[in-house]
Amino acid sequence: MVRFLHTADWQIGMTRRFLEPEAQSRFTAARTDAIRRLGRVAQQEGCAFVVVSGDVFESNHLTGQTVRRALDALRTVPVPVYLLPGNHDPLDAASVFTSALFLAERPGHVHVLDRAGVHEVGDGVELVAAPWESKHPGRDLVAEALAALPAGAAPEGVTRVLVGHGGVDTFDPEWRDHATIATAPLVQALDIGQVHYVALGDRHSRTEVAGRPDLTYAGTPEPTRETEVAPGEVLVVEVDSDAPAGERVRTTPHHVGTWSFTVLDREVDSADDVAALDGELAALTDPDRRVVFLNLRGMLGVAEHARLEQVRHRHRDRLGALVEREQHHDVVVVADDDAAWDELELGGFLGSAVEEIRGTAQQPGTAAMPVLATVETDLTERTAHPFVAGRPDDEQSARDALALLYRLSGSGS
Repeated sequence: MVRFLHTADWQIGMTRRFLEPEAQSRFTAARTDAIRRLGRVAQQEGCAFVVVSGDVFESNHLTGQTVRRALDALRTVPVPVYLLPGNHDPLDAASVFTSALFLAERPGHVHVLDRAGVHEVGDGVELVAAPWESKHPGRDLVAEALAALPAGAAPEGVTRVLVGHGGVDTFDPEWRDHATIATAPLVQALDIGQVHYVALGDRHSRTEVAGRPDLTYAGTPEPTRETEVAPGEVLVVEVDSDAPAGERVRTTPHHVGTWSFTVLDREVDSADDVAALDGELAALTDPDRRVVFLNLRGMLGVAEHARLEQVRHRHRDRLGALVEREQHHDVVVVADDDAAWDELELGGFLGSAVEEIRGTAQQPGTAAMPVLATVETDLTERTAHPFVAGRPDDEQSARDALALLYRLSGSGS
């Protein structure tokens, strides 16, 4: 029986466009800290080693600080670690793995699977590696590594783990990428015992290929996007090479991620809907490590829309990120009754702004007024562009100023 930890797609140094600099720093640190957390899992579960199936780093062009911090984290892992170069960090001329910094500071128990073929990693344990040598190899690297093995079952007492990276034809049946991995040869090799487990990387969702636990993507230890399934996990794999096919492998996921991605699709047609959304966002756990993709649709009066903007602004400060993509946003502003704004007793320019918005808000049977498009801007941006009478964007400036006044007045707090 061999027990080891399977992980992939650390992508140390990854950046996300929707993260502000402060949140990006925490996101970056979390990806490095995940190495320490999975190391503790490996120790607690009695794993003999850790195998990383590609994309250890986001790219081959990272700062020395990023690489050093990753190496410091790897230094804390108490068992040997085997790193496979993937499409993000291939063994090209600029490879991180051959850089002077990496070679000088690499911990002794950290090994790079830098050549295709068999690597003996312990008594009776072999890793069959298929490293990427460029970003576009143009061929099935896993099939090549498999074809180089002796035909038939592995020798008695030998456990073989094939380590590969890339998409499989199950998910890319048209072979749009020439590096797509053929599934059928892998299934055949597993069935006859030529290899006993295929440790894949590239797909960020933990996935059993062809419904087989012995042919698996481990997923990413920290999530990277909202569409991923079961991200933030690593797999503890137990292989009994002497067991019958179909009973040789058992995998157990362990959650190590600290960030989460949430999608909220909501209708907002009233003040109650806005209040409900506010409460839902407030109830989210670990808000500073949560990215929320907010998809809204509905019709709101001017006052309710101003309250919605205040809700957005407050929770954007609390969350790792609040992302509202234009294609998923369909909230229109409709004419309000006068009472909501009369209570503010506005005069001068702001009173005129109220009247302008009332005049341009959607009336029954008319075309929808565009959504207030400035919810992403902050106070500095708003005050940097003063209202100028007669300018073509007077209407938008008026709406901006009124929304800002509503926020500052505390009416939406």
